[in-house]
Amino acid sequence: MPSIPALLATIGDTTTAVVLPVVGVLSDQELVDGQRLIAQVRRRLDAVAAAVAGEIAHRSRRELGHDGLAARRGQRSAEGLISQLTGGSTGEARRLVKAGELLPVDVSRPDASSDAAPVARWLQLIGDAVASAVISVDAAEVIRTRLTQAASDSDDMARLDALANAAETLVQAAPLLTLEQLATRAGRLRDELDLAGIAAREEQLRDKRSLRVSKQLDGMTRITGLLDPESAAVVVPILDAATSPRRGGPRFVNPEQVQRAEDLMRDQRTTEQLTLDTLVELVRIGSRVDDGRLLGDRTPAVRILVTKHDLELAHDADGHREGAAFFEGQDPAVSIQTAERFICAGGAIPILFDGDGKALNLGREQRLFTRKQRLVMAARDGGCLMCDRPPSWTEAHHINHWDQHHGRTDIDDGVLLCTFCHLKVHNSGWRITRQGSDYFLVHPDDDGIRRRTPLPSKSPAHDRLRAAC
Repeated sequence: MPSIPALLATIGDTTTAVVLPVVGVLSDQELVDGQRLIAQVRRRLDAVAAAVAGEIAHRSRRELGHDGLAARRGQRSAEGLISQLTGGSTGEARRLVKAGELLPVDVSRPDASSDAAPVARWLQLIGDAVASAVISVDAAEVIRTRLTQAASDSDDMARLDALANAAETLVQAAPLLTLEQLATRAGRLRDELDLAGIAAREEQLRDKRSLRVSKQLDGMTRITGLLDPESAAVVVPILDAATSPRRGGPRFVNPEQVQRAEDLMRDQRTTEQLTLDTLVELVRIGSRVDDGRLLGDRTPAVRILVTKHDLELAHDADGHREGAAFFEGQDPAVSIQTAERFICAGGAIPILFDGDGKALNLGREQRLFTRKQRLVMAARDGGCLMCDRPPSWTEAHHINHWDQHHGRTDIDDGVLLCTFCHLKVHNSGWRITRQGSDYFLVHPDDDGIRRRTPLPSKSPAHDRLRAAC
C-alpha cells in the first residue's frame, strides 16, 4: 500500500497506473499531513503549467496571425488551445496564462529582447511567489486582479511602493487563507490604496447585478442571480435570520425564541429548502402589500386550475383522490390535495360557462376585456396561443377586431397573445379565427398561400377538462 508521500513522488510517471492510497487506515495526522503535501505538489505543478501556458500564449500572440501556435492547431486563442489540451475550462486556461505572464521572462527565447518594458515590482512579487510554489495560480489571480483595480497608469513611486507592500503582505498571508478570505483581505487593501475609486467599483458591481428565471425540462424552475453588495446586504441577513440556527447562528439569544429554534432544528426540510420557502413567502407577502408602483395595476396572483370533476372524485382508502390540478403558467401537474390546500387557504373563484360555452360576455358595451375575462382566458389558453409566454406576459386580443370587424368583447372572441405576437398579428394582417372552441391562425406561407394553423391551448387543466367531457 503506497503512502501519500510515496505516491506523490511517482505521480509524474505516466507510464504506470495510478494506485490510490487506502486512506481509511491512515491516522488523522497522516490525513492532515497528506492533504497539506498534496497542496504543495499542486502548487508546484501549477507553476510549471503557468510557465508552459505563458509560452503557448507568447507563441500564439495576435501579431503572429495564422502563423501563431494556437491558430496552426485550429484554435482561435491560446486559452482555447490550452483548454483543449488539458480538458479544462477556458477560465482555468486564462488564469494559467495570466499567471504565466507574471513569471520571470525566459531569456533563452529566440525573440527575447532587452528592450522589453520592465514589469512593476508588485507584479514581480506575485510572479516570484507562483514560480517558487508559495501561492497557487488561483491565489495569484485574486491578488493580481484586486490590486490592478488600485493601480494607476502613472509612474507615481509612492503608489508603486504601496502596491508592492500590499502584494508582499498578501503573498505572505495567502498560504494561511482560503481563497474567499484572501479575496476579502485583498479587497480591503485595494480600497485603502484607492479610496477615490470605491464609488466607481461599487457602480461596476451594481451593473453586474442580475436575476434570471428559466424553466427546466424536468418541470423545475431555476433561479440564477448575482447580488451587488447593497442588494446582498438586504437579502442575505433576512435569509440567514430565517434559517438560523441551521447556519450556525445564535440559538437561544431570546428566551421566547427557544421553541422556534428547536422547531427549526427538527424541521425535515434541508437548509436550502428552508431558504427557498422563506424567499417565496416574502415575495408572496410583498405582492399583497404593493401599492402598484412595483407591480403595476395587474397585481399577479397564484391561481390553481382544477376541474369540478376532479375535485368531486371520491377518496381512496388512504384519504387521497386521484386527479390533476395545475398552477396557472406552469406545465407540471400537482395533486388534488395541493389544489384543496390552496382553495382552503385562499378561497376559490369559480369560472362558469353557460350551455354554449360562453362566459362573462360584455358585448360591445365595453372596449377592453375585464380582469375577470382575462382570468377566464388565462385558464383556457394557458398563456400566449402563438408562443410559450405565460399568462402574465400576455394581452387580450379581439379575434374579430373591434374597429375593423365590429368585434365584441366576449370571451369567445378574445385570446391571449404576448406583445410580440400581438403586434405580429396586427402588423402582418394575420387573423385568428374560431371554429367551435378551437382557434386557428390564418396567415400566408412562403409562397403567399393562406394557411390555417391550429392554435391549441397551453393550459393542461383546459385539456383535461375537454378530455373529461
